Amino acid sequence: MEELDLKKLINIFWNKRLHIIVISVIAIIIGTIYSFYFVTPKYEAYTTVVLVKDATNGDESTQTITSSDIGLAQNLIGTYSKLVKSKNILRQTINNLQLNETEETLKNKITVSEIEDSEIIKIAVKDENPVQAMKAANEITNVFAKTVTDIYKINNVYTVDEAEEPIVPCNVNHIRDIAIFFIIGFVISVIYVLVSNMFDNTIKDADDIESNSELITLVSIPFVNEDSKRGGIY
Repeated sequence: MEELDLKKLINIFWNKRLHIIVISVIAIIIGTIYSFYFVTPKYEAYTTVVLVKDATNGDESTQTITSSDIGLAQNLIGTYSKLVKSKNILRQTINNLQLNETEETLKNKITVSEIEDSEIIKIAVKDENPVQAMKAANEITNVFAKTVTDIYKINNVYTVDEAEEPIVPCNVNHIRDIAIFFIIGFVISVIYVLVSNMFDNTIKDADDIESNSELITLVSIPFVNEDSKRGGIY
């Protein structure tokens, strides 16, 4: 592709402005249809649990939380996060709620994350049904807490926030989707203009003649259309 100065490049895009506008508008229309009619809404419900010192011992002297207790809780976060998605907990949750789905399907709906600089774990469930997402999040948390007690013989998992029924889908953002499609359409239109110009070997002005041949332009004759004649320009 021959070198283009800025002025010539601007002229190319200006002359092709209708193509750019049409392609961008088409992209916006496609993005609108996709966002409103093809995106399946999913809802996220979540619980938060905190890992604290086992309070089952009645000795008051053991109720003080030390730095070692906090360190132990932080070390257990990684283990507990994996435990939430274990087959045993998933299987019990499915049986308790009588869900019509596999363990793997439920596992893929669960996200376990640590809230930064804390001993709090967030257990989130995404589902197309907001009520089912809420019930699954709460049941998983309950089964998880009971499983920890059975395995470690300690009671250090406490629910801070129970899951509530989500109202707004977590994966639907019409403005974002339309904006993304607009950007994609605009980029495609720019690429189209550049590629079409690269393969366009027609002569448009005197500079094209001089750049593509050894000839020198001595004179140019302006084009006069019928509108110019009617306006009194000859």
